Parts: sequence; C-alpha cells; structure tokens
Amino acid sequence: MTVGIPKEIKNNESRVGMTPAGVFELVHKDHKVFVQTGAGEGSGFFDEDYKQVGAVILDTIGQVYSMSEMIVKVKEPIEEEYGLIQEGQVIFTYFHFASSEPLTKAMIESGAICIAYETVEDEEGTLPLLTPMSEVAGRMAIQQGAKYLEKPKKGRGVLLGGVPGVPPGRVLVLGAGIVGIQAAKMAAGLGAHVTILDINMKRLRYVNDVMPSHVVTEFSNEYNIRKHVRTHDLIVGGVLVKGAKAPNLITRDMLKTMHPGTVIVDVAVDQGGCVETTRPTTHEDPIYIIDDVVHYSVANMPGAVPYTSTVALTNVTLPYVLALANKGWRKACAEDGSLKKGLNIVEGEVIFKEIIEAFGWDAAMA
Repeated sequence: MTVGIPKEIKNNESRVGMTPAGVFELVHKDHKVFVQTGAGEGSGFFDEDYKQVGAVILDTIGQVYSMSEMIVKVKEPIEEEYGLIQEGQVIFTYFHFASSEPLTKAMIESGAICIAYETVEDEEGTLPLLTPMSEVAGRMAIQQGAKYLEKPKKGRGVLLGGVPGVPPGRVLVLGAGIVGIQAAKMAAGLGAHVTILDINMKRLRYVNDVMPSHVVTEFSNEYNIRKHVRTHDLIVGGVLVKGAKAPNLITRDMLKTMHPGTVIVDVAVDQGGCVETTRPTTHEDPIYIIDDVVHYSVANMPGAVPYTSTVALTNVTLPYVLALANKGWRKACAEDGSLKKGLNIVEGEVIFKEIIEAFGWDAAMA
C-alpha cells in the first residue's frame, strides 16, 4: 500500500502522523511511504531521518494526497485539505466529528473511508488511540492552568502548591477518566487540594485507592458542581462520551458564582466542551475571559509538546496502520473488532450513530 504522511497545517500543530521508526516498519513490510517535506520538523524529526528509513520525500501536500491510498495524520483535515481527499482513500486520524458538522459533511461528500483514532475501542472498553493524548492533555491541563492562575495572565494570583502559612490552591476535576486522573496526579504532585467528580463509583473508588489523601472524590451531580465551582481556583473539564458531544456540566450562569480570576481548562473542547461557554482556541491565542473567568480551551493541547506526543501516538497507532496497510481496510476491520469501531464514515455513509445523534439527523439524511 502507498501511505502518505502530510504536514499538519492546523494552527500551531507541530505533531506529525508517524515517527521515522514507524515508517521503518512500514517500509520493512514492503509498503511505500510518502512524507511531505518538513512534516516532522516540529517534532524533531527531519527529512533526512525519514529518507534513511526508506521514505520518499514529496514537496507538497497535494502530492502526498494524490499519490497515497492511505493518509495517516494527527488532526482532522481542515478546509484547505477537503478538496485533496479522494474517493476511496483511507484517512486515519483524530476526527471528533460530533463537534463539527462542516467537517462531517465534507468527509461524506469526499467518499473517503474515515477511521477515527478516538473511537477505536479495545475488548476492555478502553480507547487505546485516545489514551496517550489524554494522558498528555491531562498533565498539561495543570501545567497550563497553573500558568494562567498567575496575575499577569489575568488569573487569581494563586500558587497551586501554596507555601508555609498559606493554604494550597484548590483544583476541581470533572471526570475520573484518563484526563481526570492524570490532571489530579499532577495537581496533587504540586501540593494542590484536589476534588475529582464522576458519576462512575467504580472509578471514584479507584481514585480513592491510588491517590494521596489530599485528593478527595465526590459523586458528580449539578448540586455538587455548583457548590465546588464557587470555591475552587482551577477547574479541569475532562468528561468524554465516546464519539459524541460532551455534556455541558458548567453552565453560563455558574460563572458569576466563581471567584474572579478562576481558570477553566476544558480538555473536552474537541468534543464540544463540557462548559457551556467553551469555544475552541489555539496555542497562538489560547485564552479568553467571560465574567472574569479565564477560559483555556486549546483544541490541540498535546501539539505544544510535539516530540512527546508524536512518539506516544505512533507507539499505539502503528499496529493498526500496519494492519490496514497489510490487509486493506475491509479485511483489517473485519478481522479486528476494535479497529472496526473506528469506522465513522465509509464512502459517503455515516456508520457511527453518535454522529447522527449529535447533529439531530435522521438515518436518511446521513
């Protein structure tokens, strides 16, 4: 199979779809890999690195798309790429369709096979291709949140760890999934007081068992959320509903009850956000303020640490890329139920029902 690795063109996205190590494995299996020149530079991988493992370097993104049967990316195609995608071409990347109707319609019209990293699901019900980026984003949420709590960044002026004689900052984490646990771990490591909310008691018991005593758990409901947003300095939104739009757990009216300078980091922004006032931002312009509350909602947070993120992503995507290349998408998905769950749009047809539900479409429209 011919596999293409284009340069990501989303704002401040420095990750790349595959490391040279991944390309080496594909070439070793007699596949041809086209890499757009400069595609890996942001992650610390250069054209020469790819050449040495057998990749063919192409000058333009158009060449990569036109010459490849499968495209391996990081982020969803943006508008400039829509016209490059070919009928029957496999696009393997993060899509997050439920948060973008224009993207969904464009991919339907393209006739491509869209396999979304974020909906590949293993036998245990976990999302193996989302996990490493959730780990990165969860840890970064505290790193970024701590920065924007500083007064020059319009925050409350609170040091999360506190100092002797001054209590530590208070961090509220919504969701005890991968993002939430990683955020809680980082916040606890800084010495912050952490409250983590979830509706899954099994997850809360796990958090209670593995976290230190200054991480406390509570059941998530509107009453508890309203109670805690009034007193916490940093709020991390880490709620995921697989393939669907995230629920709005923090509503606009709650902002007025928060301390001025409270920081919200909504990691769920890719799925529409779990805060009503969330809108996607970029690393170039990461925050905005509503009712004196700082919102950080960068849609590609792991793109700020591209070396770590690219290596972590290739570690988990490569086995699936090899299966798709070796067998073709039909056979690979037929033989691997977890990969089959990644199929979202196939040759003009939406086959992932959560997308249809997200836009209120009926089956006939999809």
